[in-house]
Amino acid sequence: MMPYGLLVLIFILISGLSLKAQENELSLSIALQKTLENNYGIIIQEADLEIAGINNNWGTAGRYPTIGFTASTNNSLGIDAENNSYNNRITTGLGLNWTIFDGFRVNLTREKLNSLEELSQGRLAVVVEGAIEDVIMQYYYVLLQKERLTVLEKLMLLSRDRYDYTQTQKDLGGTVTYVVLQSKNNYLNDRADYLNQEVIVRNAIRNLNFLMGEEPGMEWNFTEEFQHLPQDYNFDDLLSKTMSDNHTLQNQFIQLKLEQNQTAMARGDFLPSLSLAAGANDQLNFSRSSGASTSHNSINPYANISLSFNIYSGGNRKRAVEIAEISEEIVNIETDQMEHSITNQLMNEFDSYNVRKLMLEVAEESLEAAELNLGIAEDKLKSGVINSFNYRDIQMIYLNSALNRLNAIYNLISSNTTLTRLTGGLIRQ
Repeated sequence: MMPYGLLVLIFILISGLSLKAQENELSLSIALQKTLENNYGIIIQEADLEIAGINNNWGTAGRYPTIGFTASTNNSLGIDAENNSYNNRITTGLGLNWTIFDGFRVNLTREKLNSLEELSQGRLAVVVEGAIEDVIMQYYYVLLQKERLTVLEKLMLLSRDRYDYTQTQKDLGGTVTYVVLQSKNNYLNDRADYLNQEVIVRNAIRNLNFLMGEEPGMEWNFTEEFQHLPQDYNFDDLLSKTMSDNHTLQNQFIQLKLEQNQTAMARGDFLPSLSLAAGANDQLNFSRSSGASTSHNSINPYANISLSFNIYSGGNRKRAVEIAEISEEIVNIETDQMEHSITNQLMNEFDSYNVRKLMLEVAEESLEAAELNLGIAEDKLKSGVINSFNYRDIQMIYLNSALNRLNAIYNLISSNTTLTRLTGGLIRQ
């Protein structure tokens, strides 16, 4: 019987390997979580959003008054033959300045700050969308390459079995060297393709690690299946969601709002300005001459209101309004163009998705036929009905059918992800 201590050691080793395997399991949701936590672009854009939030307050907009304190001293010394004199004056002041009205600029500035923070949030959403889309596609790209590796491995093993079979036949005198060499070349070519595919898989995983902010050499046990369940979309529903939830389009609407705000500010320059200045100055005078000293202290409070109105400025204000209106119209046109472009993109992707669903059905039927044909061809080859050239052709048909099916699945996932992004679903989900 195995010693008890050895049993415990084996159990610990198996448990450790099991825990390590669980730690390295990578589902799509975990990959997305790591990306949202570690993606460089998201971290930078979050910092920009924080800055915009700090700036967005009434103090920055100019609603509150400013209060200042000043202090100064002035000394003089007089020296002559009869007597010496010394004078010292200390002046302090506390003042308040407040712009009560400035053509609604305070309210307009606060609206602008709100829009800038909203725009920063929208830009963060676009960055997050891009990162999510990249990770989804890279995750499934890894699965695609691993599935391709499986197909190439199967083909390589078939070629190796064929090579071993012909070698045995040659040893028994049942075939010629030419057939053996052909089988060997086929096997070596398939092996080279397999080895090259291993490199592609490793590179794909490293690229995924970069997107997730992980170490390049990190290895994972991918838990998702490489498949996509086709969905039936309604274009009108997709278009409605795009117009309301597409973050790129929403950011453009905010840009239009900012231009409208700039136009309102330019028009506000035609209005008068009202300001208040209040405070108090304290002055202490001290002097000494011929042994006698005197001092005097005075406090002077003040409160002043000033009204200013720029009657004419060489037409600068009028030109500023005209420029602002033109800029607003430009952004308005750009918004219409973006709506048209995104609608066109949505329609193209909608058609591509529907076509790719059909292409996946065709690819699956083609692979089913190719697998059946490969099995029949193997029996026919052994019975001598077909030669090795015919068998190799059938192998290639199977390989192309298998790879076409994998590409069809990946393309369908790509179209579905793009549709989800265009309709704002990546953030919503």
